[in-house]
Amino acid sequence: MATLTFEGNPIHTNGELPIIGRPCPPFTLTRTDLSEISSVDLEGQRVILNIFPSLDTTICAKGVRTFDARASEVPNTVVLCVSQDLPFAQARFCKAEEINDVMPVSTFRHPEFGADFGVTMVDGPLRGLLARALVVLDENSTVVHTELVPELACEADYDTALDIIHNHHRPCAEDALLTSE
Repeated sequence: MATLTFEGNPIHTNGELPIIGRPCPPFTLTRTDLSEISSVDLEGQRVILNIFPSLDTTICAKGVRTFDARASEVPNTVVLCVSQDLPFAQARFCKAEEINDVMPVSTFRHPEFGADFGVTMVDGPLRGLLARALVVLDENSTVVHTELVPELACEADYDTALDIIHNHHRPCAEDALLTSE
């Protein structure tokens, strides 16, 4: 269980984010056209999972706009904007905001996503929704970066996520020894 705050008040998630260096939990999500996309469909591409409570909030909407504006900076990368919003609402938002370079996806058919990624809020006024988090995957679906935003009303660190995915390299055995000391 992880702890974050919402307007300064502590809230908890159902678990912890995936562990860096380990394979990403498999997932399936629903696109705005109601088709499914899974982690298997994304193999060979780098992935940023931009996870958040709802597009109906200022900070969540800003995060989607920011990633949409910057997604082209990192080739061979898919940015999935993950929330429990219905695909219809996601499609309306993207059309109104001219969002074209990220993929909004919904967990409405797949609540196990929140459980598997440890991001379902279990208390507080937004309990049941997803916490704001980033999970970055390399081409082999290995987790290379995670961030659970400590204050739900704050933005994620877009720059670090984009820098990590843009500059990611596999650590050699010597690097692993240095970081474990």
